[in-house]
Amino acid sequence: MKWMVASDIHGSAYYCEKMLEAYRTEKAEKLVLLGDLLYHGPRNDLPKDYAPKRVIAMLNEFSDELLCVRGNCEAEVDQMVLNFPVMADYAVFYIGDTLYFATHGHRFNKETPPCLKEGNVLLHGHTHVVADEICTAEGPKGKYSYRYINPGSVSIPKENTPHGYIILTEEGVEFKMLEP
Repeated sequence: MKWMVASDIHGSAYYCEKMLEAYRTEKAEKLVLLGDLLYHGPRNDLPKDYAPKRVIAMLNEFSDELLCVRGNCEAEVDQMVLNFPVMADYAVFYIGDTLYFATHGHRFNKETPPCLKEGNVLLHGHTHVVADEICTAEGPKGKYSYRYINPGSVSIPKENTPHGYIILTEEGVEFKMLEP
């Protein structure tokens, strides 16, 4: 099993096209998008080649291969033009024996994690900063450790992190760059 994960396209047709090229090249079975697909948001500058209508068309071509969660920039009007669900706050899936809790990061994150178990993975975007770390949280049965992974942003990376994505397989996680 091989899944690709990306986040925060923010309406950039240029980087959406690069991401979809990478998805084809990787030959992944599923593309997980962690929100903020079309709108750039009031705190971000316009990304390169800002063209939400082109992004809509590109993503709709892959609608049967996408698993998406809602970002803080998604609205009900976005769902009206996209042929795949984008309004869920989170998705849970397994790759091998590992449970992944995929969310955008504006509701569930390191400061307010969902209720996970030892060894689960919290996967979110939102910060536009690549991350891979072990965190601890308090659950109903006491403290536990989970892995926090953030692929960064496809179009507007921050803190000198690359335009990138990640690949999930049963063997692990691999961080990749869209551009060198």
